[in-house]
Amino acid sequence: QVQLVESGGGVVQAGVSLRLSCAASGLTFTYYTMGWFRQAPGKEREFVAGINRGGSRPVYADSVKGRFTISRDNDKKTVYLQMNSLQPEDTAVYYCAADRTILTAPISRIYSEYDYWGQGTQVTVSS
Repeated sequence: QVQLVESGGGVVQAGVSLRLSCAASGLTFTYYTMGWFRQAPGKEREFVAGINRGGSRPVYADSVKGRFTISRDNDKKTVYLQMNSLQPEDTAVYYCAADRTILTAPISRIYSEYDYWGQGTQVTVSS
């Protein structure tokens, strides 16, 4: 049984940092591209960041580029999202997701292409 378990969310003030973690189990972690998505109330789920199987090619949404960093530890089967300079518009439920891909596949920004999802963790940024 595949499980993705996010942690690290919370309520913070604008300008501070948070680090989200997503621990995976029940799958061969290195076979999967990993992504972070978020969904704010009344909005569609949107791509935030993704990282390839080996961890060498991160990609980001324009809205978070330069502030967020995605990384993965394949030994620990964990993917991280370091979020700096948080803003109220970053408030959302953050989800990690796993996409079974070949080694050279581009990182998808489309949520329907991901195979497994975590339950989400709430991030609330106050001004």
